Amino acid sequence: MRFIAAIISFVIAFGLIAYGIAQRTVLAEADSITASETFTTKAPVTIVNSSTLKSLPGRQEIRISGAKKIFAAYGRTDDVLAWVGDASYNRVGFNKAKSTLTSRLVAGKATEVPNPQGSDLWLDEFSETDSLDFTVNVPDNISVIIVSDGTSAAPSTLSIRWPLDNRTPWSGPLIVGGIVLLIVGLALYLWGLAHLRRSRGPRRKTPKMPKVPRQRSYRPRKPKALAPTGSRRSTRRRMVAIVPVLLIGGLTLSGCTPDSWPDFGPGAASATPTPTATAAAADVSPPAVTVPQLRVILSRISAVAAKADADKDVELAKTRFDGAALDLRAANYAIRKVDDTQAALAAIPASSATVILPQLQDAGKWPRVVFTVVQNPTDKKVPPVGLMLEQKTARSDYKVEYATALEAGVVLPKLAAKEIGAPRLDPDVKLLELAPSKIALAYGDILEKGPTSESAKYFDTSNDKLIGLIGLEYRKSLQAALPATAKMEFANSVGPYDSISLGSNDSGAIVAVNLNETVTVTPVEAGAAVNPEGQVKSLSGVTGSTKGTVAVYSDQLLFYVPSSTSTEKISLLGFATGLTSAKELP
Repeated sequence: MRFIAAIISFVIAFGLIAYGIAQRTVLAEADSITASETFTTKAPVTIVNSSTLKSLPGRQEIRISGAKKIFAAYGRTDDVLAWVGDASYNRVGFNKAKSTLTSRLVAGKATEVPNPQGSDLWLDEFSETDSLDFTVNVPDNISVIIVSDGTSAAPSTLSIRWPLDNRTPWSGPLIVGGIVLLIVGLALYLWGLAHLRRSRGPRRKTPKMPKVPRQRSYRPRKPKALAPTGSRRSTRRRMVAIVPVLLIGGLTLSGCTPDSWPDFGPGAASATPTPTATAAAADVSPPAVTVPQLRVILSRISAVAAKADADKDVELAKTRFDGAALDLRAANYAIRKVDDTQAALAAIPASSATVILPQLQDAGKWPRVVFTVVQNPTDKKVPPVGLMLEQKTARSDYKVEYATALEAGVVLPKLAAKEIGAPRLDPDVKLLELAPSKIALAYGDILEKGPTSESAKYFDTSNDKLIGLIGLEYRKSLQAALPATAKMEFANSVGPYDSISLGSNDSGAIVAVNLNETVTVTPVEAGAAVNPEGQVKSLSGVTGSTKGTVAVYSDQLLFYVPSSTSTEKISLLGFATGLTSAKELP
């Protein structure tokens, strides 16, 4: 019976081990699926959308070849299509029945696109020569764009590899279980052999006749050496049987990886792709930028500002500045070229933003704006900078429209989450204490008339430092310092740049406006002359004039404007002011 049990154990053991090994070898499934496509069109762009990339589960390993220069990036699908515009492109799909890629030419009017490298729309980008490999794990509404140099046809070969879950979690238990049964069978076999040896020989002893004992002389005998209980041949057989079992067991166990064992821990489901960009909910429009996008944009703006400020390079500054912010920097460069004692404007820190308020906009619509606050990471005494960034078209970069130093101790209103964004308000919206289009002149009237201004009732000027710097009292001191032969006149006007307003959570708004202050100095006596000084002299190049001079100071003003139903007043959050134009009167 012991031998039968041993044989059964051996049969089951070898069956389990064989099936466990087969699961990892001859029965193992493929570890990935690769689909490829070759493009024969002259389209300059190829687009792979998220539905194609997610045709199979798992991350997507993309390989591109067939061109000398290869560029690829991924971004939100609406942004990618808006950037492509009316250019022709290859649209890539996936045939699930055949597990192959497909392509369709979407014809457009244009056969070329600009250089896509460095666009603010991309969440990430890659470039290489001859061949490009990268891995993504995109959520919904994300597409990959592939371009060569914009003028040539897009790279001709594309392949996507999806890794498959070919784990064999029961191969390990099967192999180990087989080894255990093999050991049990061996034990039963040895037990049966031992029992058989003990049961050999006659079961009864033949009686013997008693003999008469005989007297023997005593002789000491040599002790006999102990003999082994088993023969040398039987010992060798046992060793021959045990060694292969131990060898097979050791080799088998050494090949068992974690993929060969089931995972009974919590959350042991199949791996879930980790998105590289957060997809907005289906019923909510996405914000103008994501946090990773803005981080890259700010680093680029900071680098451009630092180099342009150092080199006094207006053309370089134009790549990242526009509007009132560009006017102030351009004038500063011109003044510093004449007078190197003049200080440069405040740098744009490259640190992470402390406040991010992107515009909540309709997908595929421009222009787009973002309000953000950045702090100098190495010098906390430098005031934080509030930036109002605008992207006018899909193919243009975000540029600084307004750059203001925030007031000390300023408290911003409650703003929408950066993952959602805030709506951009119309300049003539009626829901605020004052319409954004009217704020610049209303504040300018306070600068000109002080507390007697009719606009003073709308503003909280208790902690307003700008009024002390350029307000009524300051203007009176400038007029008093003039000689009797000259006079100084002030005038305010709305700057040439539109206001930008983003709503706050309390139905108010963050509003950036541009105010121009014009200062005219003229002689009042015949033959008298005015002699400009300082920045006016450096920028105008006039050392003396009998006609007079006119200088324009541009004020970038950042306000919090409460709703029309609130008891709060409009408060100044930050400002930047400086000379932007100076010349002799005609």
